[in-house]
Amino acid sequence: MPANILLVEDEPAIQELIAFNLTQAGHHVMRADSVEGAMGIVRNALPDLILLDWMLPGMSGIDFARKLRAEERTKTIPLIMLTARSDEQDKIVGLETGADDYITKPFSPRELQARIKAVLRRRSPQVTDDVVEVQGLRLDPTTHRVTGHGQPLDLGPTEFRLLHFFMTHAERVHSRAQLLDQVWGDHVFVEERTVDVHIRRLRSALESSGFDALIQTVRGTGYRFSAQQ
Repeated sequence: MPANILLVEDEPAIQELIAFNLTQAGHHVMRADSVEGAMGIVRNALPDLILLDWMLPGMSGIDFARKLRAEERTKTIPLIMLTARSDEQDKIVGLETGADDYITKPFSPRELQARIKAVLRRRSPQVTDDVVEVQGLRLDPTTHRVTGHGQPLDLGPTEFRLLHFFMTHAERVHSRAQLLDQVWGDHVFVEERTVDVHIRRLRSALESSGFDALIQTVRGTGYRFSAQQ
């Protein structure tokens, strides 16, 4: 699935080349050539992943990574450091700062795509195109189809995104606010009770196949997708 990727790179030629290849791969690319510009983009909407150059004018990429990891709103954004530094100690510093991966320039478009896919699969599986299946409930992001024991199930677009998030984060409890951020986006301002409406619709769509019981209400907290009773 296409991801919203923030590319923070101050070298125009490198920025253009990376952005072109990411766009060709189907991703939506937001660009910044400084930490200040990147912060403005992040304040408006959280990206699915950040590609962050180590050496930037003003605040360095390492300091920006520390800032992102220190704030509740941004601490879980997948982050890949881009750098010409190849020393082992530099890699250790980057990873200890909170980067999910570290890629040394120059790198090929194929390597970058592979690194992005690996990080998203690990940190944000709901934005990948991997098929997800739980006890006969199958969701295919590429074809946008959901089946229960082989029978097609009709879900609206919001219910599809909600189910995809649940299935890729099974057994975890999510508050309404967390679901709004993850499924609707933190830049979309809707009331928390909107979540309850779409949970009811999702359960209704799953009811015919008996999978509605997988969507569990956790009293006083939120919702959980679980195969355990």
